[in-house]
Amino acid sequence: MKPSDPAGAPTPLPPLENLPQHDGEPVFRAPWEARAFALAVELNGRGVFTWTEWAETLSQAIRDAQSRGDPDCGDSYYEHWLVALETMITRKALTSVDRIDARQDAWMRAAAATPHGEPIELGRDGTPVPPA
Repeated sequence: MKPSDPAGAPTPLPPLENLPQHDGEPVFRAPWEARAFALAVELNGRGVFTWTEWAETLSQAIRDAQSRGDPDCGDSYYEHWLVALETMITRKALTSVDRIDARQDAWMRAAAATPHGEPIELGRDGTPVPPA
């Protein structure tokens, strides 16, 4: 899922040099991790959920993954974060599982249709935006 501003335009990613760092290295391994983190912080800031609700939902996502065999080596943490985020936004009726699935399908089609090295973009209707 790609966060948007109220008008529906995709929110731009922050420059990599502005992402949190530890010992000069980015805390996030990929831009999507930073976006998922920022979206959870923003939704909490807007009062959509409390940190207690968030912690319980994230903990459950991690426990569920471990019960399916996730070795819990730390490399899948933001995958659990994303599951928790999707759980929370569907629970709070901000969107539906069907809409999330449709957007993911549209994103995969756009990725397959986009030349390597070009940004992958979706229109508001979920159709790929051709590279300029």
